[in-house]
Amino acid sequence: MASEESEKLGTLSTLSIGIGGMVGGGIFAVTGLTVEVTRGGAPTAFLISGIVALLTSYSYLKLTLRFPGEGGTVEFLNRAFGGGILTGAGNILLLLSYVVLLAIYAYAFGSYAASFFPAPDRAFWLHTFICVVIVGLFLLNLFAASKVVRSENFFNAAKMILLLVFILFGLATPIEWSRLDFDNYVSMPGLIAGAMLIFLNYEGFELIANASNEVANPRRTLPIAYLGGVSIAMVLYILIVLVVVGHLGFEEISQSSAHVLSVAANKVMGPAGYIAIAVAAIFATSSAINATFYSTGRLTYIIAKSGELPAELERSIRGQHAEGTFITAGLALVIANFVPLEAIATMGSAGFLLIFLGVNVAAIRLSKQTGGRVWISGLAALTTAIALVVLCVEVGENPATRQHLWILLGMIGVSVAIEVIYRGITGRHIRLAKKAKPPGDAS
Repeated sequence: MASEESEKLGTLSTLSIGIGGMVGGGIFAVTGLTVEVTRGGAPTAFLISGIVALLTSYSYLKLTLRFPGEGGTVEFLNRAFGGGILTGAGNILLLLSYVVLLAIYAYAFGSYAASFFPAPDRAFWLHTFICVVIVGLFLLNLFAASKVVRSENFFNAAKMILLLVFILFGLATPIEWSRLDFDNYVSMPGLIAGAMLIFLNYEGFELIANASNEVANPRRTLPIAYLGGVSIAMVLYILIVLVVVGHLGFEEISQSSAHVLSVAANKVMGPAGYIAIAVAAIFATSSAINATFYSTGRLTYIIAKSGELPAELERSIRGQHAEGTFITAGLALVIANFVPLEAIATMGSAGFLLIFLGVNVAAIRLSKQTGGRVWISGLAALTTAIALVVLCVEVGENPATRQHLWILLGMIGVSVAIEVIYRGITGRHIRLAKKAKPPGDAS
């Protein structure tokens, strides 16, 4: 019994799951895009999206304490809303949102790797590296998964150290504070829309729920992991974007948007800084892609096990849920190579906002079982709903981005269609997992 307890996750390990999931490829991919959209308000945009994520993490905390297990978001939605079509479609949308997230990470990997080549050749190398990293890490996960998992801690530590060095050098070097004046802010709806465009940077705390069965002292550890993890990521993001805006002009950021952190590092640390941050980006995105492959493989298995996808996806190959991962990799290749970065970010952020809205409403519906405060989850539901509406309105009013809204509606439509058609053909229905006991309940 003692040995089993010692093998469980402690506070630091659980916290690192959340931080590792959040501080992945997203910050490298969309920092430049955030500044393009929000200009001097970029740090505030990260604050706004962080607050929405922090409120939602409370709902996750209460639901995870009451319903621990690998099901996570899928289990929460199933328990709150039952086995209807919309519940199943929501779980399919979650899977598609992870596919979009994988595409963003691959795009960031390709952008930073391609930045070492001459500018005229970068488009070719961008798409080459996107394909190489997705296919390469898929094969690595299939044939050498244990080695990849063991390397995760090294990659996470390396990227955090390099990002902290970037922040320290950036803050120690004179900053052009005037770029952060309110005169350089966009309108409030534009700022909120920009904040929600980068919401995908915070979705990684959701991974904590899937590991909750392995946590040694949930009631002590999970609050620190959820609330502390989001808070740490928020502070880190704000400092990073502050350094970027403080050292690069808006035009310069726009010209190097896809690999702007390297350009900013070059400004404060010289060529060595450029290389260090590019390497950090490659480490971070590789790590994030690997973690996402693992998560989507498990997620596909869990959704199939609950009756919402074909039973064939419950099988494993070499101990891995490779069929779901293969589908994920194929879809991500298409999205990363043929959909613009801003559209990918809109799809991913809106998808997770919609899912998190559902989880916040689930926390309200299940509050008598979880003991959660309804007003906090209610506020979280309200903020995610407002954020989603503002994002969609701003995207729809801009002729340059209006088509992105159709892509998002397509994701939702595909999710509903898959669920309706699949149920109609097979007659399968959602099966709830065995009712979980709260931690410490020995009855």
